Amino acid sequence: MLSFSRGALLGFVVSGAALAASPTAVPTFNKDVLPVLQKNCQSCHRPGEAGPMAFLDYKQTRPWAKAIKQAVTARKMPPWGADPHYGKFQDDRTLSAGELKTLVSWADAGAPEGNPKDAPKPIAWTEGWGIGTPDAVIEMPNAYAVPASGTIDYQYVVLKTNFTEDKWVQMAEARPGDRTITHHVIAFIRPPGSKWMGDVEPGKIFVPKRPTAEQIQAARKAQAEKQTRDPQRGQNSEAGDGMAGSELLVGYAPGMQPQKWEPGSAKFLPKGADIILQLHYTANGKATSDKTKVGLIFAKQEPKKRILTINATNANFEIPAGDGNYEVKSTITLRDDAELVGLMPHMHLRGKDFLYKVSYATGEQETLLSVPKFDFNWQLFYYLAEPKKLPKNSRIDCTAHFDNSANNPANPNAKETVRWGDQSWEEMMIGWFDIAIPAKADPMNLYREKKAPAGAE
Repeated sequence: MLSFSRGALLGFVVSGAALAASPTAVPTFNKDVLPVLQKNCQSCHRPGEAGPMAFLDYKQTRPWAKAIKQAVTARKMPPWGADPHYGKFQDDRTLSAGELKTLVSWADAGAPEGNPKDAPKPIAWTEGWGIGTPDAVIEMPNAYAVPASGTIDYQYVVLKTNFTEDKWVQMAEARPGDRTITHHVIAFIRPPGSKWMGDVEPGKIFVPKRPTAEQIQAARKAQAEKQTRDPQRGQNSEAGDGMAGSELLVGYAPGMQPQKWEPGSAKFLPKGADIILQLHYTANGKATSDKTKVGLIFAKQEPKKRILTINATNANFEIPAGDGNYEVKSTITLRDDAELVGLMPHMHLRGKDFLYKVSYATGEQETLLSVPKFDFNWQLFYYLAEPKKLPKNSRIDCTAHFDNSANNPANPNAKETVRWGDQSWEEMMIGWFDIAIPAKADPMNLYREKKAPAGAE
């Protein structure tokens, strides 16, 4: 039997009570919160970026303590839509349980600053660029005047690169001059000799001639037939065969990060190529202007792998008025070996969820990405932690659902049938994805079904 003297027992009780009464350490901004912000938030929440306020120091962040708590508790911030049950991705923005607790506890404690000496070294962000200082900047020569109201057609501009030698692009970033009215930017590579928009004056912003209603209907019918025969060609259906050979270089949409490919992988920009910008503006009640630019960082040596951005698209759909769970599918079959690098689903305001699956020639299937709660305001590219091999004849299948009911608070009009269209109140269904192929390989091999040699079994 254990025994204690009265003094020893009293001392034990007192020290135990003191330990129990000692408060849990309160997180401070400099020691605990700032590292979380640097890792997860500052890429957007700094001057000139998408975040509406900066979180670089205590003075900037303190007024937003309660708002930060609400946003992270609701899992609205940092934006990340991937279901954790499928796939592993780079730059996963999901806060860990510890990071979430730190931010919430800090806000609950009154957002104390703490000792400035505890703060980590500030990140040396390159002002105006997420890729760092570009090797080349290609910019609209003139700003486009965006009106305060009205529907704005897609605008296009051809930009000369004047490169006298082939370039391999390691990183690329499209930066609008005014994000508040820019729905998206797509920068296409137009190779030398292409007839696509060949009669357009470089540097002049223009709207391509709009097709008639009969032409649109005929195009939709032709696309539906084309997707049945040859699904992988659907991505260029809007622009017609004149786009043949053109590639997507880089894009911008709300929440989308600059595109950075792993060392040894890059996009090919041939000498003499032009950049064609597709610009989608949305009036917000205030007249303004935009002058978009594209920054490029080149690979230091010729890469082993070439990155291509392709997609599985379905533009032949009609979402009935009031339908809260309308399903649209798209598919593309890769006829040559490739590696999957990343995926980016694209829909508009009625977008509800998006799923990518791959079916291999062996009959096996695998879910690549599931976004159960699609958010039009955050068009994210989900890059795989490790590239995934896609043997030839692998088929990418995309399934999307749309909510055209009155229960969707973002729905512009639940009483209308919705079809494919450029504007946000219309819809799109595009399963973008990046793949890597050998640098010397012909990209068209991805679309050509190989026939067995004569006499082969």
